[in-house]
Amino acid sequence: MNTDSDPDDSAAPAPALNSVWTRPQRRQKEQLTRERIVAEAIALLDEEGIDALSMRTLGQRLGAGATSLYRHVASKDELIELVTDEVYGELDVPEITDPASWRLALHVNAHSLRQVGLRHMWLMNVLGQVGLNYLGPNVVSVTQRSLAILTTAGFDMHEAARAMSTLSSYVIGITSAEAGWLSALRRRGMSEQEWYRVVGPQMASAAGDAGLAEIYLEELKKDPMETRLGNFVYGLDLILDSLEIRLAAKLAADQKARAAASQ
Repeated sequence: MNTDSDPDDSAAPAPALNSVWTRPQRRQKEQLTRERIVAEAIALLDEEGIDALSMRTLGQRLGAGATSLYRHVASKDELIELVTDEVYGELDVPEITDPASWRLALHVNAHSLRQVGLRHMWLMNVLGQVGLNYLGPNVVSVTQRSLAILTTAGFDMHEAARAMSTLSSYVIGITSAEAGWLSALRRRGMSEQEWYRVVGPQMASAAGDAGLAEIYLEELKKDPMETRLGNFVYGLDLILDSLEIRLAAKLAADQKARAAASQ
């Protein structure tokens, strides 16, 4: 038996974290800076989508070789971390002191995330692929301020984290569908109004159920942008209604416990 070996594996070195946020930034003495790279990458993504993003293409837009980019950003994955964190800085997360204002604050937060996702239609598709992006300063700030809304309302941190995860997942999911739909229309050179005018009546006539056909025909009379917004708000309110019920039950239980303790 080798008595020199340590049976405790806890002393083994931890694996290296492969993220732009875990290594120091290079000194930027040249004209090409990380900030300029990120700004141009966002412009490229907004114009052409995630499939168009490559270090070579970005270098061409910047008038620099890919090698120059790699001195600031080690990989495409790191670049995606950076651009994601940058656009997260656009989010509006209200700071509240009145616990009763939590629901309105979360409405603002959710609508802001949706608007950012529709402004940068590549964003929602990469949020699940950004590695350690939660280390980015803007994402950290948004997360902390979002959780503060719920803890101010009266949720404990554990439930606040789960509630925000649920809410974010809803917004990301429905906005991904919206962004995909709008991107497909843009590739076809069509507006939503044009698509509904051409395809809408065919949808109604193809419906096997008279009630469904009536719903389609009613939708054709509406502004499609307002329809998408209405669908978003409906789902958002379902989540917030549930949180409101849970919060009321928690506050009532807390009050009952305090009353029992004071007797």
